[in-house]
Amino acid sequence: MQRFTQLQQHRDILTRTMRGIEREGLRIDRDGHLSTLPHPLALGSALTHPHITTDYSEALLELITGTHTTVESLLRELTEIHQFVMQQNRGESIWMQSMPAILPPEKDIPIATYGSSNTGMLKHVYRRGLAERYGKKMQCIAGLHYNFSMPSELWPLLDFKGDSHQEQQSNGYLALIRNFTRYSWLLMYLFGASPAASKSFLANMPHELQTFDHDTFYLPYATSLRMSDLGYQNDAQSALTLCYNDLDSFIRKMYDAVTQSWPAYEAIGTHRDGQWIQLNTNVLQIENEFYSSIRPKRTTSRGERPITALMERGVQYVEIRCLDIDPFEPIGIAASTSHFMDAFLLFCAVSESGLFPHDGHCAQSQNNFALTVKQGRDPALTLNKEGSRLSVKDWGHEILDQILAYAKELDIAYSTTQYSAAVELQRQKLDNPDLTPSARLLQELRNSGLSLQDYTLQKSQEHSDALRFQELSVEIDQKLKNMAQESILEQKEIEVSDMESFDEYVKHYNDSLKRPA
Repeated sequence: MQRFTQLQQHRDILTRTMRGIEREGLRIDRDGHLSTLPHPLALGSALTHPHITTDYSEALLELITGTHTTVESLLRELTEIHQFVMQQNRGESIWMQSMPAILPPEKDIPIATYGSSNTGMLKHVYRRGLAERYGKKMQCIAGLHYNFSMPSELWPLLDFKGDSHQEQQSNGYLALIRNFTRYSWLLMYLFGASPAASKSFLANMPHELQTFDHDTFYLPYATSLRMSDLGYQNDAQSALTLCYNDLDSFIRKMYDAVTQSWPAYEAIGTHRDGQWIQLNTNVLQIENEFYSSIRPKRTTSRGERPITALMERGVQYVEIRCLDIDPFEPIGIAASTSHFMDAFLLFCAVSESGLFPHDGHCAQSQNNFALTVKQGRDPALTLNKEGSRLSVKDWGHEILDQILAYAKELDIAYSTTQYSAAVELQRQKLDNPDLTPSARLLQELRNSGLSLQDYTLQKSQEHSDALRFQELSVEIDQKLKNMAQESILEQKEIEVSDMESFDEYVKHYNDSLKRPA
């Protein structure tokens, strides 16, 4: 309560809250198949472009905004990037689902390439390693990442412990992460939009899904199969539990994961037929390999390891990684979702956040999350709240009641009503599960008589065409064209400046990781 009072007294600071978005989406051809074409030259260099790159596959676009002080400017930039991409790439669409389109055989799924530089090859070889460890299909699953930071001057006002401002800020973000872990099941209920998957995606893969139609598997009460264990079975990662009680413990556990070898990866090795196939045989090749719903983050310079950046300069922001692509929105997210995320994350940051037991891991929260992604809309489902069983509806309303207070503070700070309205919109989903995106998607499939593949292809083409035919200002169009050209030149400059072999580069990259104190 004391922290909330402090927040009220300094609510003007909230207008300096920053948010950004990374939206993934597969490029598909007119028939709904994964594109086999290279990353379009007109979009620039995937290695160096700040806003348009690729993720795992050459066909998996990643569209990245800058950071913004308002939701409106954030979504405006995201829309402009989408418009530009669609106008420059008229023969293809962006797949409007988190679960993939029809994929070619595993061997034919193209791994993203980034040119001949050591930096580019590091990114490429890392992705070869992901293929060896998890398979290529899993790497074609798409999501939306929401980056969020609070004004740095707010953390001391909220009286987070620490001998320095950096420590106070890091402890504040870790408290946010612990609360996020406790309550993120609610996000999956409210925004999960992948209750079904194409049968082709699950071919030769064990699963417990039911048949929806000739081409589609589903679970009747699922919210987000993307965030379930579908395709993510991995002994090395399942054995890895990070600690969110303090930054030093988090860093030590992550350091161990990226430096300790794993027997199954040793058996694969780092080379095959004289070619690199993974960067190393450790539990994680690099820090980004850890699949989590949220990450503490710090911007890094080229070649700097994320762990080192966190160790030296502390947590700067958090990256939320559990949001599905919204199939009903051309840019993959609605404004109301962004407003709600801001209020939800502010609530997570300011509310009391006790330490986790068991060395910083909360199995109870993990189980609640897992139940919600597979059974979230089941009216009989109950979750574990500190030893008591509560329905999704009842506990959800309790949480929304608390979030509403923070939404009202954001409303006052920004002179709007959209934050409160976003919270009330989510209440309707709790009272009526049919209003959730996962239920809406299944109902639209039933009404259309189409398979998930055919329905999503139709919607993807509609959304892509809508973006393609929206007018993009001459100024923004030219700005993005210039950035594309500049990124190509920058990639060439990096390539000609390399002075060491790739083997040496990898060794130096691995050796650059500083051991925690």
